Amino acid sequence: MVTAASALLLLGMPIEPAFGARASRAPWDNLFRMSPPKARGVVRRVAVPLPKPRPAEAPSAEPAAEEPQAAPQTGKPTEQAEPAPKPTPQPSACRLALTDAIAIAPSIPDIKGAGGCGGEDLVRLEAIVLPDRRQVSVKPAAILRCTMASALADWIRSDIAPLAVTLGSTVSDLDNFDSFECRGRNRIAGAQLSEHGRANALDVRAFKLANGRSISLTDRTVPRELRVTVLHSVCARFSTVLGPGSDGYHEDHIHLDLMERRNNYRICQWDVWDPLPQTAPLLPAERPEEAPPRAVAAKSDAKSKAEPSEAEKSDEPEPEPESKPAASKPAASKSATKKRR
Repeated sequence: MVTAASALLLLGMPIEPAFGARASRAPWDNLFRMSPPKARGVVRRVAVPLPKPRPAEAPSAEPAAEEPQAAPQTGKPTEQAEPAPKPTPQPSACRLALTDAIAIAPSIPDIKGAGGCGGEDLVRLEAIVLPDRRQVSVKPAAILRCTMASALADWIRSDIAPLAVTLGSTVSDLDNFDSFECRGRNRIAGAQLSEHGRANALDVRAFKLANGRSISLTDRTVPRELRVTVLHSVCARFSTVLGPGSDGYHEDHIHLDLMERRNNYRICQWDVWDPLPQTAPLLPAERPEEAPPRAVAAKSDAKSKAEPSEAEKSDEPEPEPESKPAASKPAASKSATKKRR
């Protein structure tokens, strides 16, 4: 009776699902951990409070300068931004001053070689324009720094052109023996970099006149006064001048450069040699009639008359050889040697 009443009571009572699940478990379920997985609870969505509307009197917010604004989405794939072009270098003061009215010298790109070889602000000096608009060609064209090209143009325009007028002509060409060349001094292996390697030097051999005459700066047949005038002009304009007598490497040309040294130290080594003496005639001068007779010639004639000729000697019988002692043999050999000389 009691068991039946208990069963009826349990069937009629409302039981919670979770409580009923717990009550239906067997007491030995926890022993072997065979309980079914727990059901997940229902996730409840909590309403997030929205910010209050911005008051009308509030200042407008400006975007930060550092943060770039996002590009508007157009539905097309965004293209990568192209890098900004490099700013073009501004011309130097020398380049602005070296106009076509002074020299034909177009700019060329900078040269950067090994060991500091090369330079910046380079030009290709093709011709120098004189004040009367005539051009002095640089043959071949020289690759130089703008400052060196400007100094050469001033030298030709102010010094060489007036000097050519005193010679009865005008200057037309400048003989360029060497300009830019990446090498050591005097082309010696391992030597310090030459100013030619910095495009800061020029080797000059001569300048040509319009009448066809060539004035070589190291030619000793050129009047010495003319070469001395050129010497004074280049030593006043360039920091280094090397010519004949300097070091043995500049006997046939003149080296000019604008090397910068401490305390503005300058080098001018060029020995202007004197003209060569007149060449002696090939034949001796005729003997004057009033000259006394040659005594040496007279004696030789008398001696030749006194001595018999070779033909006469051949007709005479040869003397028979005499027997001499052994001690006299070395003397005979010595006399025979004298005859052979």
